[in-house]
Formats: sequence, C-alpha cells, structure tokens
Amino acid sequence: MASSSATVKTPAYGHELAELILAHHRAAETGPGARMMTERQLASDLGVTRTMIRHALAILEAEGRISREVGRGTFLRDSSRGRVTTGTDGRPGDQEVGPADVMVARRLIEPQVLPLVVAWATARDFDEMRRCLDGGGTAANYDEFEVWDFALHHAIVAASRNRLLLDMYAVIEQARHGAIWGSLKRRSDSLERRAVYHQDHVALVDALAARDLPVAIAAMETHLQRVEGNLLGTASQRADG
Repeated sequence: MASSSATVKTPAYGHELAELILAHHRAAETGPGARMMTERQLASDLGVTRTMIRHALAILEAEGRISREVGRGTFLRDSSRGRVTTGTDGRPGDQEVGPADVMVARRLIEPQVLPLVVAWATARDFDEMRRCLDGGGTAANYDEFEVWDFALHHAIVAASRNRLLLDMYAVIEQARHGAIWGSLKRRSDSLERRAVYHQDHVALVDALAARDLPVAIAAMETHLQRVEGNLLGTASQRADG
C-alpha cells in the first residue's frame, strides 16, 4: 500500500480524490461488496486529510458507488446497480424516469420510512445525519450541497434498518442522477433555496432525534412539497413563501 501512495500526487479536493480512492481499492484487488479501508488509512495512504476523505466518500455515496452501514463500515457497490437499461432498440435515455415520477415515489416512500427510523435509529445514525447537516450547511456551491442533500436522505432511509426499503430507495437515488432531474434541479437552484432546504433538513433531523414522529412526518412532507414546487413549478410552491 505504502509504495503505491508514494507515486501519486496530492489530489484535488472532491471528485478527483473520489476517483483516486476507488483506484486505490482496485489496486488492492477489492471489488463490489468488499469493506473499504478506514478514513484514517485512506488519508495516510493518499497523503490527504481525513476531512478531504470524508467529502470524497460523500460524493461516492451520492453517486451510488459505495454504501455506508452504521456500525459495520463502508462497502464498495457494483457501479452498474440500479441503472436504467436501454430499450430493445438500443437507444439510451428512453427510459429515464422523469422528475414528476421521482417526486411521486419520494413522497410515497420517504415519509412512510420515518416510523421505522424513530423506532430503530441509533446514536450513530443521528451522528451520521448531523454530519450530513454540517456538510450541507457549509457547502460552497450547488454541487457540494447536492452531495450532502443526497447523503442525508440516504442516511435517514438507512436508519430504518430495512434492507428491502433501502434497495427500493436505491432506484429513486439512481433516478436522481438522471439528466432531466439534474437540469431542473440546477435551474431552480439559488442560495436562498439552499438555505431553506437546509432549515428543512435541520427541523427534520431534530424531530427524528427527539423521536417525535408526527413532527418528523410533517417536516418531511413539507420539505418534499417544497422541492417538488421548486422543481416543477407546481402549486406546492406556496410552501416556499
């Protein structure tokens, strides 16, 4: 391990480091399903800080290339998992899920997960949620905020301790990587909206940590309604005022 780290330059913060982490694991001949090295080990091997490693891992998690399981560790995922396949004519993009369908699915699933989160989430789960909140609150731009937004919602669903629900949610996560979703989300972005989304997230996590299920469900529904209104220009934009 040490010999390979000596041959690489200190990587740029973010996506370049994320790719380097994956390359580092490939060099160690670890594949999908394998437990990843610790943050401390990666920081030492790659010659960067643990803060840089944490941000790069959040990017990989948001892209569905790794999964974090509280109490167990971080694992490599199959990069092809959850991808929408092309049609029989071979043309790509024909089956991309539209943002309206994504929001319908999110509003069906995410509030319904919360009773399980309230019942089963541990102190480590809430620490992970707070970590994501801190990242979103200090994000310097749209791309960074999206990484932490994605990671927070994943952490909430993961805290349900239900593997089937998490696998179902992975399909929604993959759809959020679609070109249409990304274009609409970026177009609707602003500093003010990011600040409001962050306030929504704080209220949601506070309610979950207090095991206050009715308040948590209301916070999640308000947040998703707001996101839908900003994305699609629906009447639910009244929640943005």
